[in-house]
Amino acid sequence: MKIRKILNNNAVIVMDNDQEKIAMGPGVGFNKHKNDILPQSTVEKLFVLKEHEKLQQLLERIPEEHLILAEDIIKHAEQELGMKINEHILIMLTDHVSFAIERLKEGIRVNNKLLQEIKILYKEEFNIALWAIRHIEEKTGVKMPLDEAGFIALHIHTMKLKGGDVRKAVRQTTIVREMVDSIESCLSITIEENDIAYERLIMHLHFALTRTNQYNNHTMDPEMLEMIKSKYQISFQCAQTIAENIALDHNIYLPEEELGYITLHIERLRQN
Repeated sequence: MKIRKILNNNAVIVMDNDQEKIAMGPGVGFNKHKNDILPQSTVEKLFVLKEHEKLQQLLERIPEEHLILAEDIIKHAEQELGMKINEHILIMLTDHVSFAIERLKEGIRVNNKLLQEIKILYKEEFNIALWAIRHIEEKTGVKMPLDEAGFIALHIHTMKLKGGDVRKAVRQTTIVREMVDSIESCLSITIEENDIAYERLIMHLHFALTRTNQYNNHTMDPEMLEMIKSKYQISFQCAQTIAENIALDHNIYLPEEELGYITLHIERLRQN
């Protein structure tokens, strides 16, 4: 591989098999020059340039240490999850980490309204993100709030998925939050976020949304459903309101069997 352009100490543009690519690895650009031959053994990642022009732009605009931080987070996540992560998420994570660091240096803090839901739905990813914000502080001196750990956890979650999209994870988590808000409004209560019943509710709502197209695997006996509707009328009406809201706002339709399960969780909150 012949070097075409040095982006930084750890990233260069090379010509490989008649294709321009971004080669990344520790020190691949250190003391190198245009037209130098780059040994394949020093390269950890290769990206076809036409497909990753945004990565080139990013590498030319951000401090090199921010890229290294993102790579550190990815490596740690792979170790903790025991799996190879979708490497194409590197652009999104690097961009987020770099922007967050610069924002916080300027005293601009963004609140994460989905933090509690993220902690519950993506526990493993959130623990990795806690390591990430400690690592960032250790390397840069910038103290990251828990809100940022929540954002990083969402990126880590999408890394696990082939073709994962952080926007989908945010959308689903947002819908769960809206459903909880609807329950609080229906029952005129404030749900304690450290209560085990709250955690169970969040998990069930999340899986209810995930299962919207798989109800043949998750049904309730008709007689049981009728008993729930009769015995827990207030909670079932609340579940119906939730279903109507997400159908109207997000075009997601929950079958009545699912409303039966949600009713049981709502009733538990009412009794608590």
